[in-house]
Amino acid sequence: MHLALIIDDYLPHSTRVGAKMFHELACELFNNGHQVTVITPGFSQDNLLKEDSIDNITIWRFKSGKIKNINKARRALNETLISYRAWKAINNKVKENTFDGIIYYSPSIFFGSLVKKIKSICECPSYLILRDLFPQWCIDSGLIKRNSLLEKYFRYFEKISYENADTIGLMSEKNIEVFESYNPEYKTHLLRNWASLKKTQPLNYYKKKLGLHEKIIYFYGGNIGHAQDMTNLLRLAKGMKEYQNAHFLFVGQGDEVNLVKHLIIEWDLTNTTLLPSINQDEFKKLLAEVDVGLFSLDKKHSSHNFPGKLLGYMVQSLPILGSVNYDNDLMPLINHSKAGYVHVNGNDDDLLQSAIKLYKDHELRLHLGNNAMTLLKNEFDVTHIARSIVNKLGDHSCYELITKS
Repeated sequence: MHLALIIDDYLPHSTRVGAKMFHELACELFNNGHQVTVITPGFSQDNLLKEDSIDNITIWRFKSGKIKNINKARRALNETLISYRAWKAINNKVKENTFDGIIYYSPSIFFGSLVKKIKSICECPSYLILRDLFPQWCIDSGLIKRNSLLEKYFRYFEKISYENADTIGLMSEKNIEVFESYNPEYKTHLLRNWASLKKTQPLNYYKKKLGLHEKIIYFYGGNIGHAQDMTNLLRLAKGMKEYQNAHFLFVGQGDEVNLVKHLIIEWDLTNTTLLPSINQDEFKKLLAEVDVGLFSLDKKHSSHNFPGKLLGYMVQSLPILGSVNYDNDLMPLINHSKAGYVHVNGNDDDLLQSAIKLYKDHELRLHLGNNAMTLLKNEFDVTHIARSIVNKLGDHSCYELITKS
């Protein structure tokens, strides 16, 4: 099959987990004999359309305004225009037999009309990989007022995105429950996050560069935003100040970077370092040198996300330590697999005691880390994910479509 993969952020310029995951999926689909074309915005190009390739994956980059790390009003405008700009750039390349299937990734919620146009011309099925229940999580967190015009605006585009998916893949059973309680009319499918199983060997470059050679490093890498409740992890760092060889390393970008900087100074967190985002190759090298993988989810969420960063931790056999919203099925998954310790956000003492356990016991860190790798192999292998998506596309296609692959 010739598959169109649509996402709002892609390699090599992106440092985000979603871009890395999507490229791993594209490569796996290519290795399985499919032709893959990624359609994604280009933020610093003059031409309407720029074509290039990475690892045999064809990429169509359409000219777009920036949608990351800018003010919210400008971001909303540029995201609203993303389907229009994409179609303007690629419409003369899309013919009746161009694509046999579409896989699109959310966030963003604004690709629905682009998918609709491609589907109508190519008469092909589509699969939405839904990783973020936006705007629901913003409403839960109080960032968007319930029943406001802003909510209705985003709900309109959310609906278009869902309506044009033949299947919607969500990352957990609980997320499917939440989604179906709001949207019972759509076909859903359990599709966990995924990762390649290739491990990076440690070089001790970053430990030496940052002066952390003797330290046990608690590492957080990824989006530093409202949805993550970064204050939760900084309270943990504050609680660990008496343990001289414990160090907290945060790497990423997002809306709460300034808050993190402020609290590091206000709470005198000499055991904490904040670094800006780095490219994916450097990120993998850094992951190979740390000891514990951290994550946090805002306790106000009603959705049950599985942060993609956990997969990077699992690949490197790191024990996982983090907090989730109440009843999130990520907690029993990690805890029952003995791949780390996950607590309900707000149970600060439990989180601290788990961090201390990991600090004191090297063998425990190794044991939990090995279990994390086993969990990755059993549940989150990209090979299984790619096969699952292709099978679902086949379910919604005619016999002729299935035989093309």
